Amino acid sequence: MASLTYQLLSVTVVLGVVQLISGYSFRNCIEDPYSTGQIFKCILRKENNMHAIINDLPSSAINLTISFSPLWHIPSKSFVNLSSLQDLRIDQNHLRKIDQFAFQTLTRLQSLNMSVNNISELNPSVFEDLHNLTFLSLQNNTLRELPEGIFSTLLNLDTLILSHNFLTNFSGIAESVSNLTNLRILDLCFNKLTSLTHNVSLPKSLTTLYLSRNKLRTLGCKPSFLGFIKLLDLSYNPMLSSMAFQGVDLRHINYLRLRSTGVKVVEFLNISNINANHVDFTGMGLKDDNLTMLCRLLKRKVKWIPKLRLGSNGIKNLTSSTLFDCPNITGDLDLSHNNLKSTNCLNFLDRQTLIKSFNAEHNHLTSLQSCKTQNMTYLTNLKELSYRYNRILSVSSYAFHHTQNIKTLKLNINTIAFLEREAFNGLERLETLRLDNNLLTDLFHYTFEDNFNLQILNLRNNRISVIFNGTFLSLRNLTTLDLGGNKITYFQPSGLDGLKSLSKFYLDGNNLKQIDTSLYRVFQDTLTVLDLQSNQIHFLHEKISSPFMNLSNLKDLKLDSQRPHGLTLLPRTFLRGLHSLESLYLTNNNIFYLAPDAFDDLTSLKFLTLDNCCVGVTQLQPGIFKNLKKLTRLIVENMGIQNFSKEVFGDLTQLRRLQLNRNVMQSIMVDALESLPKLHYLDIRNTPLSCTCKNNLLQNWTVHNPQVQVVYLYNLQCPHDAKHNFYNFDTKVCYIDLGEYLFFSTAVVIFLFTVTPLLYVKLYWKMKYSYYVFRSWFGEQWRRLREKEENCKYDAFISYNSSDEQWVMDQLMPNLEGNGSSFKLCLHHRDFELGRFIVDNIVSAVYSSRKTICVVSRNFLRSEWCSLEIQLASYRLFDEHRDVLLLVFLEPISDRHMSSYHRMRKIMLKKTYLQWPGPDCTNPNQAQELFWNQLRRAMTSGSRLGTEENYSQGREEEDTDTHISDENCYLLP
Repeated sequence: MASLTYQLLSVTVVLGVVQLISGYSFRNCIEDPYSTGQIFKCILRKENNMHAIINDLPSSAINLTISFSPLWHIPSKSFVNLSSLQDLRIDQNHLRKIDQFAFQTLTRLQSLNMSVNNISELNPSVFEDLHNLTFLSLQNNTLRELPEGIFSTLLNLDTLILSHNFLTNFSGIAESVSNLTNLRILDLCFNKLTSLTHNVSLPKSLTTLYLSRNKLRTLGCKPSFLGFIKLLDLSYNPMLSSMAFQGVDLRHINYLRLRSTGVKVVEFLNISNINANHVDFTGMGLKDDNLTMLCRLLKRKVKWIPKLRLGSNGIKNLTSSTLFDCPNITGDLDLSHNNLKSTNCLNFLDRQTLIKSFNAEHNHLTSLQSCKTQNMTYLTNLKELSYRYNRILSVSSYAFHHTQNIKTLKLNINTIAFLEREAFNGLERLETLRLDNNLLTDLFHYTFEDNFNLQILNLRNNRISVIFNGTFLSLRNLTTLDLGGNKITYFQPSGLDGLKSLSKFYLDGNNLKQIDTSLYRVFQDTLTVLDLQSNQIHFLHEKISSPFMNLSNLKDLKLDSQRPHGLTLLPRTFLRGLHSLESLYLTNNNIFYLAPDAFDDLTSLKFLTLDNCCVGVTQLQPGIFKNLKKLTRLIVENMGIQNFSKEVFGDLTQLRRLQLNRNVMQSIMVDALESLPKLHYLDIRNTPLSCTCKNNLLQNWTVHNPQVQVVYLYNLQCPHDAKHNFYNFDTKVCYIDLGEYLFFSTAVVIFLFTVTPLLYVKLYWKMKYSYYVFRSWFGEQWRRLREKEENCKYDAFISYNSSDEQWVMDQLMPNLEGNGSSFKLCLHHRDFELGRFIVDNIVSAVYSSRKTICVVSRNFLRSEWCSLEIQLASYRLFDEHRDVLLLVFLEPISDRHMSSYHRMRKIMLKKTYLQWPGPDCTNPNQAQELFWNQLRRAMTSGSRLGTEENYSQGREEEDTDTHISDENCYLLP
């Protein structure tokens, strides 16, 4: 029955394993945690075999990226199991060989990116099955030519990027794309093309053609070649001259770049039919007279121009006559990347009142002068003004007096150290102000007093140390304030007053030692983002009130990386009141203790990162996450966590992504992981999980769990044996311990409990006797007794109970040793050797005597030593077949009393026994005389037994001679 039970259990376990769905982890890829089996990234892998990288991905994958790996070959049918792919990136690898049928079955693929590889040649049929492809990039390879018909089946192709190769034959390129009726964009930049000569027509659908940084000398094409092109980039072809465009139809071009070519602008405009408004004049050597001539020519051709791009032309000075002859500019004016040292309050735009955007980035401006006294026309239509990437040191008062309607002002990435009192005076419509990456040290209450419509103010990476009272008092509409990367140590009491609409406040990288009370006084209902990372905030004791108590709408709080030693202490009340918080950052803070109720108020939290936040080994308290019922992502990397328990993490019922890597856990309890029903992504890399039976359940869970992706599970190595991996370490011994071992142990215990009482009752004396025989077997006494067996010292050993000693002394001894009898008896009190073990004496007496006479009475049956003596004698009777045992019953004993003495009953059934005549016998003297005669006769008989039949027959004959009819005076049974 036990064996059957074990077999059934084994079958159940096997069936259970068979029914498990294969796991959700991948050898070389990571699934996007929110993509549900569709988006995979295989980045920075050491594997160079395509099959090894993707063979375990599911057929549901639609987006796959394989990058930064030593992959060099794509074999045929590599993606046969990924027929649902729509987006495939195999860029930044070492690809040099692609088999003909590498992309077979990818009929749904829409985007293929193989840029930045070493592909030098392609098979003509390599893209044959990609009928739905719309984007193809072969950028940055070593292609020198395209095989004929290579793109013939890509009828849905929209964008083809072949830049950064070594292509020289434009005719072959044109022929390969001629049938692509949906092709819109063709990028051939950074190749070796010298001419655009070709024999077939380009697709009519082609609207964008990039040909920059080639070696073009001439176009060499038919006049109608560019009949459908809208955007043409021919920049950085220094050998390309103006005459190359003679006779070419450019009427449909909407944007033409000719930067750093040999094209002369005036000559080009005179010989071409292009709309002058559509030419980008950046980098065409326009300065002084050339610029004036351009304006006159443009004015003859058009009345207005939406964008005038004059960047990178080496322009140094701007005067009122510079753009005087230009047509009206209705949109953007770009003078970036020139050599301007001053813009003179934009007085050169005196007649350009329609301009909307002015760009003077990357020049040599050193200051912005005051414009209040200048006699010029106001640029009321100007909405955006950019002076980025200059050398501006100061901004004078009323520097923007003539541009008071601007909404976006960019002064960032300069060296501004001083803003005069009324620098931004009059900018009442200003919405975005960029002052970041300058050298500002002070802000005052009048700095922004006119900018009450300002919504975004960026002051990052300056040298501001104090926020004075009333600095932002006028900025009631400001929603984003960035003060990060400064040296702020504190705010004066009303330093933040006026910020009634502030939603995002960035204070990271300052020198704040505490969180100012004005935060929760000013931003009670508006603040949603607060960045305090990398300050000097720390606490010395628990007894503080929460600075966030009134920030009821705060959703994002960053407190990570406090300098120099971190927060060190997180008071249990510190985060009180943050009921709407959704993201909390506490990384790199060296906190030595996290109170179990520290996060109790964060009932809306969805993202929490504690990466490297604690000192040494972290003991997370049970219930610390008990109220984080909405948390979906938890990062607890490098925290020194030793135990991952259900008591700590079991309340995170909505957790989808858990990053546990770089901790010190040697085991993880599966019940703790199973308490996270929504878990989809688990990162346990760089944790010393032991490859022992302690983790056999974890191994099975990670390999077979169909819901949870264990990141790079198959690369996790055993900590003390780098040759073996965690996912397949040997667990057979674990199952023996838990299955067979427990079963057989239980079976043995049950067997012992069942059989031992029976053995005790049935075989107690036999076992005890066997012990004594075994002990004597190796002794000299045993061998000596066997050798002297035929020359015994005694005729009979008398076994009796001490209560029957009187009968032995008065009756037995006189009749056997006296009255003319020559028998020598062995008696306890007379013949046992003094100082010797009793058992040894008994064994010696039995084996030194020809017979053993047991004087049986009720007292005899109750004696332990008497029982041993009869056991020894019966051993010689049954096992050695020697007739040595004589039974003498002193009194009648009923069958009921004899029922428990099985050995005695067995002897009585096989041996004649004598009954001492009782007092009720008719003729006691005659009976006693007959008794002694029979006893003497039995003692003189031989000890060697014959066969059982002969013995029984002799017994029957003897019985007939000695039978006495008196029931109280019998000798036979």
